[in-house]
Amino acid sequence: MIALAMFTTAALSCAIWIHLAIGRGRFWRGAENDRAMHEALPAHRRALAGRWPRVVAVIPARNEAELVGITVASLLGQRYEGDLSVIVVDDHSDDGTAEVAIAAAAGAGAAERLTVLSAPDLPAGWTGKLWAVWHGVAHADGLSNPPEFLLLTDADIRYDGDAVAALVSSAVESRLVLSSLMVALRCESLAERTLIPAFVFFFQMLYPFAWVDQPGRRTAAAAGGCALVRRSALQAAGGIASIRDALIDDCALAGRLKPQGPIRLALGEHVQSLRAYPAVDDVRRMVVRSAYAQLRFSPSLLVLVVATMLVVFIAPVVLTVAGDGWTRAIAGFTWALMALLFVPISRRYRVPAWWSVMLPAVAATYLGFTIESAVQYSLGRGGMWKGRANAPTRAFVRKRTP
Repeated sequence: MIALAMFTTAALSCAIWIHLAIGRGRFWRGAENDRAMHEALPAHRRALAGRWPRVVAVIPARNEAELVGITVASLLGQRYEGDLSVIVVDDHSDDGTAEVAIAAAAGAGAAERLTVLSAPDLPAGWTGKLWAVWHGVAHADGLSNPPEFLLLTDADIRYDGDAVAALVSSAVESRLVLSSLMVALRCESLAERTLIPAFVFFFQMLYPFAWVDQPGRRTAAAAGGCALVRRSALQAAGGIASIRDALIDDCALAGRLKPQGPIRLALGEHVQSLRAYPAVDDVRRMVVRSAYAQLRFSPSLLVLVVATMLVVFIAPVVLTVAGDGWTRAIAGFTWALMALLFVPISRRYRVPAWWSVMLPAVAATYLGFTIESAVQYSLGRGGMWKGRANAPTRAFVRKRTP
């Protein structure tokens, strides 16, 4: 009986990985990236000559003095032929974030294109970030010449010189209502090299970019570090207020916007995150903040995810070591296939290909983070970020969960 159970588990895990390899948008290839939009930029520049739409970048910033200056300077220094300005919404910082942003704009010789706002006190029912974003978007809406596009971006992102032009021209050409880039995450410390490539791999697995880009599919996702939004579409979708309680705000925004028109999600090579994760604990806090929200705060979904992760990622290793005959052969093949699919994203982050065989151990680490996220929520500390808990109340979750 035990031998049959082991064989069945090995076969099930193998079938799942074969499906992931060929039946889930070939997510593992990383074929959806920003290279094509940059290659097309010269032609788009000629086509848009004199007709570049106005863009306002909105940056919510809470205690971001270390990095916000780089973000502001990189945006104000863009080679963009249209009108590009920046709004920084200081979300009750106590480290001089606003002053750093102002100094960066002055240093770039573009002080007149920066507006710094102070976020009002956080009302009930809003996450801190989205309240700051709403405040910035409302200011942009009230301008005498409102922008056609809003660039919703984090305060720790550096943009290459043509990044905004490539994003905007591609959005205009394809009539996109949302164009988002999964920015190139920092991958230098041992913790980052161990955990960051898998973070991107899991995100691609959950939201295959090719499916996100297909209008006929329901799959919708975005990466909040860099999201170019058509302002009229955002208004038609209910605005930022329609997702005010979302912890995973980027995907919630994509879900609202996809019914309004085409959206696109791609890996970014010309937009980089400056956020450092020097230790495993830093990555842990980032994941724990929102992992349980991804499961809609559902204990039953948590149990299902734990069981699925054990079968998909852990069983192939265990059965390769402990099984025999066909069980060991199938499990070993599955482990090898899993590692092979992980190689493209490992190479993207300059991690040796051999490290791909360690994906099951990394998956187990992320599973532990997810369980901790559920525990933190149960203790009333869910969604903790920079000293502020953002998780909804239990009553709210009971009301919202089907």
